[in-house]
Amino acid sequence: MFKSTHKRNCYISFRLILFLLLLNFLLTGCAKKKEKPKGKPPVPVAVATVQQKTVPITVNAVGNVEPFNSVPVKAQVNGIISRVHFREGQDVQKGDLLFTIDPGTYRAALKQAEANLARDLALARNAEEQAGRYAALVKDGIVTQEQYDQLKTNAEAFSAAVAADRAAVENARIQLSYCYIRSPIPGRTGSLLVNVGSLVKGNDTAALVTINQISPIYVSFTVPEKQLAAINTQVAGGSMIVEALVPNDAQGSLRGVVSFLDNTVDTTTGTIRLKGTFPNGDRRLWPGQFVNVSLILGTRPNAIVIPAAAVQTSQQGQFVFVIGADKKAELRPISPSISDKGLVVIDHGLRPGEVVVTDGVMRLTPGAQIEIKKGGPGKLQPSSPMGQK
Repeated sequence: MFKSTHKRNCYISFRLILFLLLLNFLLTGCAKKKEKPKGKPPVPVAVATVQQKTVPITVNAVGNVEPFNSVPVKAQVNGIISRVHFREGQDVQKGDLLFTIDPGTYRAALKQAEANLARDLALARNAEEQAGRYAALVKDGIVTQEQYDQLKTNAEAFSAAVAADRAAVENARIQLSYCYIRSPIPGRTGSLLVNVGSLVKGNDTAALVTINQISPIYVSFTVPEKQLAAINTQVAGGSMIVEALVPNDAQGSLRGVVSFLDNTVDTTTGTIRLKGTFPNGDRRLWPGQFVNVSLILGTRPNAIVIPAAAVQTSQQGQFVFVIGADKKAELRPISPSISDKGLVVIDHGLRPGEVVVTDGVMRLTPGAQIEIKKGGPGKLQPSSPMGQK
């Protein structure tokens, strides 16, 4: 009887477990039927509109700013510096007094030369008067021709001595003027290399100070020799425009003209050197500074332009994501050409008015639904000249 009761209890437990499993299966199946599959959320992106415009064609390079003139000021006479008339880094004009060398010795030499001239002038006048008197006496036979010739020779010798004295006075005056050293050009002074009391030597190799003329100013740069034909064409047609952009300068680029084209190509680098002249009235360019240079070679009309941020690169080439009317992303292969300052000209693959993705590309796949960030499609702002790769 005990065994029969045990079997009956086991049978009831088994049926209960089976019922619970069946109930769980049915409930789970109903829940799955009620759940709907979730789609991927739209990808937020920033976009810009493809535009068509005329853009300048340029060659980009890195240039070095050079002074228009650079003059090391040196002493031309020996002496002691008695006074310095400027401060380091001061702007000076042509003819401004920079240094005074003690002029005492040279002033005394000038006075001595002037005294010698006065003495010889008196002797020369006396000799000429005697020669004049003897010229009349020799006609009357009172004096001999030999005596007259001697006096005439003396007069000519004194006349030559006077000429030499005049030259000596002029030389002494020039030597005295060298004691007052003046600026040969307008510009800005550099570091002062001597002080009051320093002994300087005439025509010494060491400079007292260097003056750089920085208004106007040069920017020197090199371009590949393959651009030489286009450059010569531009030069033949008139002045060639060049722009210089100082890194981290929010005021934008400066414009100048090409004033120098070297007469030979550097065979080691395959480049040719040019110089642009800039007015530099606001002193934004400084000697020794490196700047980004754009040499304008012409213009390209009706160019298709997009932001450089929209261009992506894969193993198959360069592409952009174009947004259709259904707000889905389409991968579009493109052929970019020239680019500069955040803009790219597209030769093939895009049409004006289309919308391309500029930010959020990493999360996109072809056919993905997109959501345009606040502000909607952007418009390209007018830009400075574009450069050639």
